[in-house]
Amino acid sequence: MNDTDRSAVRAEDAFDVEGVHAWLERHVEGLSSPAPDVVQFTGGASNLTYLLSCPHLGRELILRRPPAGGKAGSAHDVAREYRVQEALKPVFPLVPEVRALCRDPSVIGTDFYVMDKVPGVVLRGRPPRGMDLSPGRARALSETFVDTLADPHRIDPAAAGLADLGRGAGYVRRQVEGWTRRYERARTWNTPSFRRVTAWLAEHRPDDAALRVVHNDWRLDDFVLDEKSLRVTGVLDWELATLGDPLMDLGSALAYWVQADDGRAARAMRRRPSRLPGMLTRTEIVERYRDRTGLSTDDWPLYEVFGLFRLAVIAQQIYHRYHHEQTRNPAFRNLWPAVHYLDHRCRTTIRRARGG
Repeated sequence: MNDTDRSAVRAEDAFDVEGVHAWLERHVEGLSSPAPDVVQFTGGASNLTYLLSCPHLGRELILRRPPAGGKAGSAHDVAREYRVQEALKPVFPLVPEVRALCRDPSVIGTDFYVMDKVPGVVLRGRPPRGMDLSPGRARALSETFVDTLADPHRIDPAAAGLADLGRGAGYVRRQVEGWTRRYERARTWNTPSFRRVTAWLAEHRPDDAALRVVHNDWRLDDFVLDEKSLRVTGVLDWELATLGDPLMDLGSALAYWVQADDGRAARAMRRRPSRLPGMLTRTEIVERYRDRTGLSTDDWPLYEVFGLFRLAVIAQQIYHRYHHEQTRNPAFRNLWPAVHYLDHRCRTTIRRARGG
């Protein structure tokens, strides 16, 4: 994480630091008084993330907990996130090392867990000052983005002891139906219905291409990078990981990928430097992924539309919390126009797939 991503803890996101520290002293080896200094990471809009600094020990930990307000299924299940990372670490070493899970509501009122802080930087809208992202290095980074995603997709879940991570076959059907229901529950008066989009997804969904470990929210700012070499030192945010169709994972990842020739609305939504000169386009990413995994991309329009629709649902769920005053975070105020834009992108992609 970067220094610019940190701020004082927002009042609505504060917790009992002394209570957390007392619990951690009993569950994390080597911790002692005084209580850590705490700041909040401002990036992201899902589970809340805090940095716990213990200067007397020369150690930093990350604490993750759910936000206030409504939940969306397992989207904020930090206990599951902890267990998934614990299970994945032996077969995908870029998963951060988790240290302790608290399920006692008397400590801060919600579940939380702590993990080691991964050293390195996270790319947000602009690279850190002085970081070399010349076209050649930007291209290499975008290739790493694809190749690293393909790595967990090649893991044999049964051989890795992860067969119980998901619900088995029928993943594409469950995803389309589940995200459709989520949107219907979260919709507000000022956002579109998506009925044409969800009907098309339901009609055209394919069988699962495979059943593999999927991250389910793969983004460039989930990477922690060595600033000089651009080597990946960690991959964050495994809260939605499961067993599923890996092409759904790719489709969701590319919904976030804004490339150099995208229009003004897409550029306004950009939160990562994916449009830098040298970065792969979405088409090039799909081709590289296909070559690396051997999976067919014949049904790619379905996965592309699903990724865009899923992103719209995520934005709408966050906006729903703001709309109903469950959070006053000003970053969420204007998410509803983004939902309209994503509806337009979905319908445009469908027309293109139909040859219209």
